[in-house]
Amino acid sequence: MTYLVLEGLQKAYGPVLAVEHLDLAVEKGEFVSLLGPSGCGKTTTLQMIAGFIEPTAGAIFLDGADLVRQPPERRGLGIVFQSYALFPHMTVAQNVAFGLEMRAVGASEIRQRVSDVLALVGLADKGERYPRQMSGGQQQRVALARALVIRPSILLLDEPLSNLDAKMREEMQVELRQIQQRAGTTTVLVTHDQHEALALSDRIVVMNAGKVEQIGAPFDVYERPQSAFVASFLGKTNLFHGEGSGEAVVVSGHAIPAGRAVSGRCTLSIRPEKLQMAAAGMAGLPGHVETRVFQGNHWLFQIKTPGGPALVIRQNDGASQPDIGDPVSLTIRPQDALITNQGSAP
Repeated sequence: MTYLVLEGLQKAYGPVLAVEHLDLAVEKGEFVSLLGPSGCGKTTTLQMIAGFIEPTAGAIFLDGADLVRQPPERRGLGIVFQSYALFPHMTVAQNVAFGLEMRAVGASEIRQRVSDVLALVGLADKGERYPRQMSGGQQQRVALARALVIRPSILLLDEPLSNLDAKMREEMQVELRQIQQRAGTTTVLVTHDQHEALALSDRIVVMNAGKVEQIGAPFDVYERPQSAFVASFLGKTNLFHGEGSGEAVVVSGHAIPAGRAVSGRCTLSIRPEKLQMAAAGMAGLPGHVETRVFQGNHWLFQIKTPGGPALVIRQNDGASQPDIGDPVSLTIRPQDALITNQGSAP
């Protein structure tokens, strides 16, 4: 059932539209990520939902009620900021209880709800500690517990994992998703990290320059991007510019199968892990290895081709790999090729 609705939402700062006509319907219990580069409007959108910024136009409905007419403190939302904003002089339990105390909840109920939510986030035995005595990941869970303890209608997350190191961030992505699923709370996340959005979301809203580029499940958005921007922002991609000819794109004199009729100037997008690398002389786009990087479970190759540089990812299966300077041939399966900008110059 549709729970949160953003309808024609806009925010203008003078002549600049920070968010332009955003339409989004979020289901109850769904985890939705607003993903995009800095300045794309994702944080502005979150702050309009929270009530910190007033929309220039459009509407926000929560369970059928007009949210724009409600002040921030009356919206019943839980918010986790990038900085966590924990009170250093309060224990973990006191930090978590703070929102309940502000709502004049009874002491016995506060104790029970704090105990329950600390157990939910895996901190049942850490209630008497102070934030300074905890790791970054633990502090993040305290901030999450403080947001969840008020039983919010929606949980808003503003880059909550960005202060963690890479290993801790990956671990917390798994934990955050598990906690959200156990709590069943409708959640909207703002992030610039495509890996984070892919790992956590039921759906991703890809934003660019204040507009929505695409909305869809992580797998669909990654596998079937609807624009060159989505293809390049949501993971690495190779872009080859060429001319459509029959069911192929001709790139620098070399025909690359497209799997469908193509005409005019167009751009072919292909993910690095789907670009096949064979020995020189095989049919395909010729090139040679400029760099190769070993990354544990896979190899990353930079290939120089007549159509421009290309990235190739090969899983590490223990076999020997082409060396720097070696000639290779790149091939693409038609089902892996995305054709964009057809009929226009790149």
